[in-house]
Amino acid sequence: MEITKREIIASISILAIMLIIGFYISGKISEHHQDENSIYNKAMKIKQQDIFEYSMKTNVGNAFVEGELIALNPVTYDKLKGEYLYIKRVKERYTMHTRVVKSGKSTRVQTYWTWDYIGKEDKISDRLSFLGVNFNSDKFNIPDGDYIDTISDGFRLRSKYYGYPIKSNVTIFGSLKDNTIKDQANVYESNINDTIENLQNSGVFELSIFWLVWIGVAITIIFLFYKAENKWLE
Repeated sequence: MEITKREIIASISILAIMLIIGFYISGKISEHHQDENSIYNKAMKIKQQDIFEYSMKTNVGNAFVEGELIALNPVTYDKLKGEYLYIKRVKERYTMHTRVVKSGKSTRVQTYWTWDYIGKEDKISDRLSFLGVNFNSDKFNIPDGDYIDTISDGFRLRSKYYGYPIKSNVTIFGSLKDNTIKDQANVYESNINDTIENLQNSGVFELSIFWLVWIGVAITIIFLFYKAENKWLE
């Protein structure tokens, strides 16, 4: 592959255009995270039950609240030991597949087996206590939880179980108004300070990933440009 001077000049122009577009997009991402960080910094920080209850009554709006989250009606499955606040069951089947394998000038059909996803289901305690106040579970966006066990369901069938503990110390971020929490408040498994720090750092991480991907795209475009026959540049 021979690269001409005109192709080099053209590729520099392509790179410049990609960088301009990249800076525009990254600027929008930065603005979005700056707006979010402003919301986080202005939100109330609450650790006491009485202040939590008062804040819901007085419609304080966005708040980080730290406290113990407890399942009032724990859930489980028959084959599992123990109970959980939330539990997910992922069903799999051991399935045979085929593929064509090339060896020199000949080919053959090879069989292989994998555990394939066939469905999932979950259960959650319908009532939860958070910082001493009872709520319906739909008020919270509960994390998936940790892996518990893999149990056979019969011939070539199995289930993987993931659960969230009955009790945990967490921080929630949500809107406190109308004497309750707005539905789907996010739950974080850390204290208030660490939660805010992690949320703010997520913007830096997202920008880093964007630039890695964007530079990769730019390099790929330039490589394909060099590989093509660019007779129109002559």
